[in-house]
Order: sequence, then structure tokens, then C-alpha cells
Amino acid sequence: MDQESPSQPAVNRNEFVRSLSTGLRVLESFSAVEPKLTLSDVARRADVSRATARRMLLTLVHEGYAYTDGRFFELTPRVLGLGQGYWSGRGWHELLQPSLRELSGQLAESCSAALLVGDEVMYVCRVHTRRIMRIDLALGTKLPAFATSMGRVLLSGLDDETLEERLRTTERRAFTARTVTDPHRLREIITAVRTDGYALVDEELEEGLRSVAVPARDGSGRIVLSLNTSISAGKESAQESLDRTLPHLLHSAAAVEDLILTLGEDVGRLTVPQGL
Repeated sequence: MDQESPSQPAVNRNEFVRSLSTGLRVLESFSAVEPKLTLSDVARRADVSRATARRMLLTLVHEGYAYTDGRFFELTPRVLGLGQGYWSGRGWHELLQPSLRELSGQLAESCSAALLVGDEVMYVCRVHTRRIMRIDLALGTKLPAFATSMGRVLLSGLDDETLEERLRTTERRAFTARTVTDPHRLREIITAVRTDGYALVDEELEEGLRSVAVPARDGSGRIVLSLNTSISAGKESAQESLDRTLPHLLHSAAAVEDLILTLGEDVGRLTVPQGL
């Protein structure tokens, strides 16, 4: 006797809800590459009639899961709430992996996300393309915040008094000849990060390594985490690296902020790498 697959159990006609199946196909028609679709686009991608696609889309609009300007339809961040119960019990790695994978594919570079833990950044997600660092970065790896692009972004979210104390008391050793260790100069750099909205660190942590990072904030504007990409410093100028990567980083950060906003207070329940 054949056994049913646990992932795709058999469903008889009385148990199958065709309208739900159609609605899911309509939702799946949208993608990060083409977030705005016409009625005809959706009908074709979901393999349904225009009338059916119209009913499904207008239902999504009515429930707040989609928006239309009269011609194009686009999903709203409320769609992310459909998986809120699942994600709120998961870890940062699972939450961020899709966004970082897409970002890494766009840039053809390794990309990471980190939280601020004391005087260090802790890697909570990473998509690796090729190794350009001597350090073997993995989930849970910690690096000094003052000398890293993600660290400077995260430090920029501290109030002036806390930042001043952090820079005064933290160990600031020079990793390369370029490492900025003077607390007054670091304060100037981090203050500029607040205004610029990004940090670029060029061969301060390791020779030949350049990185660009941006913040991801919650609904109150607080910096929750930072996203970055690592670049080989020899293949282009620092300005070229910034021009090439920053728009993609900001777009990815906006997507992550939508996720954070949807999770609300549950974002505090996301787990970090175990045993740290």
C-alpha cells in the first residue's frame, strides 16, 4: 500500500478549497523583481481568467493586503503579517536570509547582518560568495564595533553620552595602518554616519578589505541591526564601491524594515545564534 507524502498529503474534492488555491497563486504572482503588476499580468501568471484575477485582487485591496492606483496592483507590507506567528518564533538568520541572498546576488558580493552586543558586532546572518577575509566569519562571530562598517552604523544609533562612554572605555587596537583608534576622530566619523545614513570602512579591519553598511530601523526609528557587503579594496575605488553598492543596500534595508515593522514587539523574540 502506497504511503502518502508527509509534505503533500492527498486532498479529496470535499476538502479542497479552490478559491484559496487561486488566491495563493495570485499572491505568488508578485515578486521583488516585479512588485507592480497589471490585472492582465496577474491573470496570466496565476493562470486564471481576468474576471477571477480581478475578484481576487480587489479582495486583497479591500482587506489591506494590496494597493492599486487603478492600473497597477502592488502588495502591501501587511502580507508579511500572514507569517508573523511563524517568524516570531524563529531566528534572525531565517528572517534575513531571503533579503541577504537577493542582495548578494545583485552585488555578486558577500553580505551580512549584525546586532550590537556590548562593544562588538555579532553576525546573525551571512550569505557568502567568495572569501576575501582571513577571518572565517560564521553566525555568532563577533568583531570590534569601532573598526567595522556595521559597528559604526550601530554605534551611530546610540545617544551622545552613551557613545562617548563607549568610545572612551572600549579597547581600540590598530588592526592595520589605516585603523582609526583616536576616540575623538571616531566620534566625528560616527556622527557623520548619522547624517549620511551609511558607513564605509576601507582597510581598517584588514588590508585589502572594504565594506559598506546601512542601518535597518524599527517603527520608532531605532536602529535594530545593520546590513553590509564586503568588497575587495583593489578592484575599484572607494567611491565606485559606494556608488555600486549603496542603492542595493538601502533597498534591502527597506525590505528588512518592513519585516521588522510587521513583527512589532515580537521582533524582540527573534533568536540569535545558540551558545553565545
